[in-house]
Amino acid sequence: MPEADAESDADGTEDMPLSMRLSIADTLTLGNATCGFMAVYFTTTGILIPHLTGSEETGMARHSAATAVILMLLAAIFDLFDGLVARKLRSSPMGAELDNLSDLISFGLAPAYFVLVYGMVADDAHQRVSALAAIVVLLAVVLRLARFSCVTLKDGVFQGMPSPFGALTVVSIVLLELPFVPTLLAIIGVAWLMVSRVEYPKPRGILAVAMLSWIVGAMGLLAAWAFDAPGGQLLLQTGCALQVVLGAVIPLFATARRVNTFRDNRREARAAQLP
Repeated sequence: MPEADAESDADGTEDMPLSMRLSIADTLTLGNATCGFMAVYFTTTGILIPHLTGSEETGMARHSAATAVILMLLAAIFDLFDGLVARKLRSSPMGAELDNLSDLISFGLAPAYFVLVYGMVADDAHQRVSALAAIVVLLAVVLRLARFSCVTLKDGVFQGMPSPFGALTVVSIVLLELPFVPTLLAIIGVAWLMVSRVEYPKPRGILAVAMLSWIVGAMGLLAAWAFDAPGGQLLLQTGCALQVVLGAVIPLFATARRVNTFRDNRREARAAQLP
């Protein structure tokens, strides 16, 4: 390459608009999107296609289902760390947009598609009703992410169940292999929680460490289940049940905290009025 051309390329890099430069946090965000897409890939090739072609491995193929869910868990790890890295280092001007788009793939499309495929391969499921439930999950994540971009909330809390937590709860409900109607109602309940005004704490400090530990533990449970380890099925169902219970209980703690705060404020106001 001529020297003049090399200097021109270098100048072009220096003159690149700031909005076009990816930060380390943005790279982690793109990893999130990649994991979400690959989760859809494994759900299709390992679960749906064998079912449609009538091959020996029909239904919810363990290895592919476990791989798809592990990829969603990896996406949640990327989503956790891209925010931490952005606060410690820097984020590009398009970081927020990249984060929303990646979350839509990993925590909107991937779990909704998982529900859709479940409705096609499970013996007691109804395909069209499952498709409707999948649409509800997808639209709930779309609405949640759009609201998150437009509404300013107090520091330290999310309004509504965070989309990564919601996605993992939806998948846990499917993996519990409950009867179709309870599964459907639970999925719709999670979708409602994602668009509700119920407050969830942001994963920072000790809570972030606890969340990371829980995700790593869930990966271990999925691996044990996929390779048919002794007690793997029971361990997986226990983990899935705990995920669903946490999704339901955390809002109760948040509501109780708000009620206690309201009572304390009333007591202080009454005390201030006394002579």
